[in-house]
Amino acid sequence: MTLAAPARAPRAARFVVANPFNGAVLSELAEASEAEVLATVTRARAAAAAFRGSTPYERRALLNRLAELVERDAEMLAQTISAEVGKTITEARGEARRAQNTLRLSGDAATFLDGEVLHCGIVSGGKDRQAVVTYVPTGVVAAITPFNYPVNLLCHKLGPAIAAGNAVVVKPSPKAPLAADHLVRLTREAGFPADLVQILHGGAEPALALARAPIDLLSFTGGPQAGLALKRASGLVRCLMELGGNDPLFVLSDADLDAAAATAVGHRFEIAGQSCAAVKKLYVHEAVQDEFTERLLALVADHRYGDPAEDATQMGPVIDAAAAADLAARLREAEAAGARLLAGGTAQGTLFAPTVIADVPLTTRLLASETFGPVLAMRAFSSLDAAMGEVNASEFGLQAGIFTNDHAAIRQLSRGLQVGGVMVNEGPDFRAEHVPFGGIKRSGLGREGVRIALREMSETRVVID
Repeated sequence: MTLAAPARAPRAARFVVANPFNGAVLSELAEASEAEVLATVTRARAAAAAFRGSTPYERRALLNRLAELVERDAEMLAQTISAEVGKTITEARGEARRAQNTLRLSGDAATFLDGEVLHCGIVSGGKDRQAVVTYVPTGVVAAITPFNYPVNLLCHKLGPAIAAGNAVVVKPSPKAPLAADHLVRLTREAGFPADLVQILHGGAEPALALARAPIDLLSFTGGPQAGLALKRASGLVRCLMELGGNDPLFVLSDADLDAAAATAVGHRFEIAGQSCAAVKKLYVHEAVQDEFTERLLALVADHRYGDPAEDATQMGPVIDAAAAADLAARLREAEAAGARLLAGGTAQGTLFAPTVIADVPLTTRLLASETFGPVLAMRAFSSLDAAMGEVNASEFGLQAGIFTNDHAAIRQLSRGLQVGGVMVNEGPDFRAEHVPFGGIKRSGLGREGVRIALREMSETRVVID
């Protein structure tokens, strides 16, 4: 008689994390199964129930301690970010500094989660009654983050969630999960209660499993297609979603052209153009088009790109070969439609040259959809109304930048543009950690930014007596 071999549990799928610049393997991680996702959320629910009675003082102390540990490990985090994302080491160090600020601001905000008292005499039977409005923890927050700011964008979810008294389950991008993994380990060192902050790894399947799990709020940053899939999977769970943008920068005839050109280069080529609010569409008034273009191209020619680990490098690679191929295809389509390539357009593997292309038709993918990469797509305009109409016709509406000192033009654009934020004499990629950040239409649902996110991650409770 032959005995059958005992059944073995299926081996967890694994994925490799590689340096996008040189292909070096940085780590190999196991993708979380649906059962592991459910078990993690179950533990988080218990931790959330225990943490809801914590005081603002206690939450602030935890977040400040975490910020101190991030400061201690800042260089190691920066080196990890640079290696897994391809950010320049200077950019990565900047992200580590911003993350500390985000955590400290979250701790400060915890002490100002104030409610209000409303008189009820305005309704029949309301005499001598008052409504006390307070904000209470939501429960378990699922935080699904992208590759481009793996630490600071996580802090923008984790910080307000903890400040509001919630538990957090983190699912970082499989393209850049290592710095996020270290941040979660630091929460334990900082003294966060067991299971209050946990991490799951993998791609779309763990993300969908997390959205279907018994969470209380889903906070996602990524593309609109993935966001829609997660929203459908999450059912009636409240969702906060930052889904990208197709952001314009307007350079008017009276603009400081040197400042505008420097901002266009700095905002578009940061992280090799892979930022949701980076300058995607550059609108230049025809009266200054030639002069501005000359100044812009001089800056682009001097922009140093290459090995992100070197201090002198100003721009590293895009995240992977697929991203580089998509960029090249978009440029070819635009040129075939009549656009003029003014600089760049070449690539060596994932290292894409800083690129400027003019007269880009609106119907090309380069302008019609979000282009993640170091390509400045220029259009000249004479009518501000017409240019604004082109921007408003987009399915995105994240942020916009304006360079002008014309108050009437500033007022016209700031009131008329269908976007979540307008930056004056600044690029659309500017943000401050405590200020509301987010967009309309396909750019997202709700807002990030420490102060408003604290409310977004809380439930409103009303008691009338």
